[in-house]
Amino acid sequence: MNKVVKIGMYKNSEKLLNKALKSIPLGSQTFSKSLTQYPRGASPFFLEKGNGCKVYDIDGNEYIDFVNSLAAVTLGYCDVEVDKAVKKQIQNGVTFSLSHKLEVDVAEKLIEIIPCAEKVRYGKNGTDATSASIRIARAYTGKDDVAICGYHGWQDWYIGSTTRNLGVPENVKALTHKFEYNNIDSLEKIFNEKQLACVIMEPMNIEYPQNKFLENVKKLTHKHNALLIFDETITGFRYSLGGAQELFKVIPDLATFGKGIANGHPLSVVVGSNKVMQKVEDIFFSGTFGGETLSLAAANAVIDKYKKLEVTDYFSEIGLYLLDSLNQLIKNEELGDIFWTSGHPSWSFLHIKDQKIYNNFQIKTFFLQEMFKRGILTLGSHNISYSHTKENIDELLLVYAEVLPKIKLHIQNNDLLENIYCDILQPLFKVR
Repeated sequence: MNKVVKIGMYKNSEKLLNKALKSIPLGSQTFSKSLTQYPRGASPFFLEKGNGCKVYDIDGNEYIDFVNSLAAVTLGYCDVEVDKAVKKQIQNGVTFSLSHKLEVDVAEKLIEIIPCAEKVRYGKNGTDATSASIRIARAYTGKDDVAICGYHGWQDWYIGSTTRNLGVPENVKALTHKFEYNNIDSLEKIFNEKQLACVIMEPMNIEYPQNKFLENVKKLTHKHNALLIFDETITGFRYSLGGAQELFKVIPDLATFGKGIANGHPLSVVVGSNKVMQKVEDIFFSGTFGGETLSLAAANAVIDKYKKLEVTDYFSEIGLYLLDSLNQLIKNEELGDIFWTSGHPSWSFLHIKDQKIYNNFQIKTFFLQEMFKRGILTLGSHNISYSHTKENIDELLLVYAEVLPKIKLHIQNNDLLENIYCDILQPLFKVR
């Protein structure tokens, strides 16, 4: 491969990145959209537009998008019904001096579809909602320590438990305790040592719950007079209309939703029982833009469309086709020593295993380099949207059929690094 030619695919992106780095840390507002995740020299860094499941970078390159704004776009870019609702609302105003009717309309729809929801509070990011849920739980129980499992945002109470904990006070870090998914003993050990206000967890991420894990978590949590919080920022509006709690029939005390709730518009919510959510009147979780109407208009349209078209059933159907086909490819090409898959069909993962002389970051760098130049935007997961067709999935599978055996060959020939023409990714922190 000619290095200059390949870098030339992203000439404008590279130029704008150099400019952005002078005014924006990492050149992006989001870690997962920055050069920490996209290898410099073989990646687009700026997108100009999107439609359906296609996006276009500022160099004019077209991609089928399986990142979908970090799983926030679930219907597709520029969805007609959602855009129509937003355009209609923008003619009447965005944020007002008093509350707006849409706040009530959307809350009532969320209460109807989410099993644990009896009251609703809005935020903007997933972190807003998860952090509010922790404060509610601490106020309700009168206890401070929390147990976590999964990724829950950037606030001190969570990020202090990761290797990205710079700037978090030690006494804050000490209040958060990790447990392992599908390992009830790891949670019981924490309960035996600490008085927990709550357990907050992603009800599922890369693996399915086993041996009634979620039921046992709820039973153990309530035994110790703590609250169970499901972080459904991603699983909500993907696994089923009412989230993973509806799919697995385990109802938490509180839950947080975000991402796909408004098809890319900034909205998150905390929902829960009347008894627990009443604490929102006593704590302080309040923001000027909590009732911002464009995102609420989008959410209103999203919920209606989900109901009408059974969107989550489509996710499962087309996502299962993708997983089955990919697993068959891995088997047929004898790639199981390098790759494996996991997750729910609507949000699945292609994992890369360390090899004898290459770590997974080196292999992933080559993987992304080859996927991008073939018109697939990915970070290693399949964030399915309603706009993905079977033909789009087949295009992805054709690229996999070319790239994955190529990786195997370079590993066997010990020449993988010689075929990487960009910066190699470095570890950030592992969240799942």
